[in-house]
Amino acid sequence: MSEPQLAGQTVVVIGGSAGIGLEAAARDVGAVSTAAFDANDGDRLERFFDDLPQIDHVMVSGGGPYYAPLAEMDFAEVRADVERHLVLPMRVARLATGKVRPGGSLVFISGTGGRRRGMGLTLIGALTAAAPALTENLAVEIAPIRVNLVAPGFVDTGLSASLLGEGLDARRQELRDRLPIRRVVGPEDVAALSVHLMSNTALTGGTYDIDGGQKLV
Repeated sequence: MSEPQLAGQTVVVIGGSAGIGLEAAARDVGAVSTAAFDANDGDRLERFFDDLPQIDHVMVSGGGPYYAPLAEMDFAEVRADVERHLVLPMRVARLATGKVRPGGSLVFISGTGGRRRGMGLTLIGALTAAAPALTENLAVEIAPIRVNLVAPGFVDTGLSASLLGEGLDARRQELRDRLPIRRVVGPEDVAALSVHLMSNTALTGGTYDIDGGQKLV
């Protein structure tokens, strides 16, 4: 990566192309190489790690949330969401042992939306609550590799646009009016926090909200 804090270090990003395309994602971060495969395929993920040299950091970006009232839940989607948000990070953590140098890090991406309570939030609420506990325990189990969790609120991305549709502009304006920072959080803000967690070797086992102060209002 080109960030000066990580000069000379190797960062592997898993899931980074969702919604924008692998080639576009690679150009955006100046990737040395790319590999297209289903990260939830445990055998293929293991082969991917087997082929890696020693690396410094792994970032696993969050998949989109699955919202559905209990009466309408598709349990195939439920299982897939549990796989993406809980099983995949555990697989990555196990495979990272021996590949990520001591003092290197894993950075997982979760969110804050599931902290609310309401219709359709049962699954995402449970997964959101589980993510910090997962992070803390993995930080103990695979030390001295560090493990941290980034928890964004609303972030102005293509995924947000697809979820909100015609309501996107209204949501942006609402956040500009209400958030203490008086602007919308963007992907560059999440990236900056992730880079800091990778480069600051005193940080492990933490959950770091990045929501522009949304929880305060």
